[in-house]
Amino acid sequence: MNLNCVIIDDEPLAQELIRSYVEKTPFLNLKGVYSNAIQAMKGMPSQETVHLMFLDIQMPGLNGLDFSKLVNAETRIVFTTAFEQYALDSYKVNALDYLLKPVSYMDFMQSVNKAIHWFEMKWGSKVPVESMDRKYIYVKSDYKLLQVDLDKILYVEGLKDYVKIHLEGEQKAVISLLSMKVMEENLPSDRFIRVHRSFIVQKSKIKVIDRGRIVFNREYIPISDSYKQELQLYINEHSV
Repeated sequence: MNLNCVIIDDEPLAQELIRSYVEKTPFLNLKGVYSNAIQAMKGMPSQETVHLMFLDIQMPGLNGLDFSKLVNAETRIVFTTAFEQYALDSYKVNALDYLLKPVSYMDFMQSVNKAIHWFEMKWGSKVPVESMDRKYIYVKSDYKLLQVDLDKILYVEGLKDYVKIHLEGEQKAVISLLSMKVMEENLPSDRFIRVHRSFIVQKSKIKVIDRGRIVFNREYIPISDSYKQELQLYINEHSV
């Protein structure tokens, strides 16, 4: 999924930081960078939908909170600010997310992933072909951004503040500072299923279920009672 985005921030350093994050994220198309809301109102593209807006709150003239009320309803807003006290106000105007400066790339990507999930849910069957055929996700691992092929994922294992993404044909798992909730939100639900508080598996990779456990080579993935029914429905649909 490709999302058009703009940046509105009167701080040059903050503006350039977000720009650098956008430019190294392949599925984001930067459509404009503006120093204040008035400038953005005059310069934002009128022929293309702006899907995602990174918007500062404290700006001269028209602040970000007031400007957000004038933005097209199709645009998801991520507020960027150095002040925690605006958090509640940002949710009153239905912002997608709220990032405190200095913004880390990990926090930035979590907001972007929320936007992708929001548009996938909104568009439903109208999702563009490239979204339905999503082939990979990007995760941060060891200070690098890695492309992970969805077809190769066997299962995802949650370990406190980290996840381990186990890949077919790879001895070493990809470790990333993400929560299981974030992973679950960003994996296609028609392909992946949660079977335990600590495990998400790819449905098509389930070859053997032995005594209530999914077997991947020498690894046994437990199936908890709270997730058993959904898995059983999937198995029943494909049983003879």
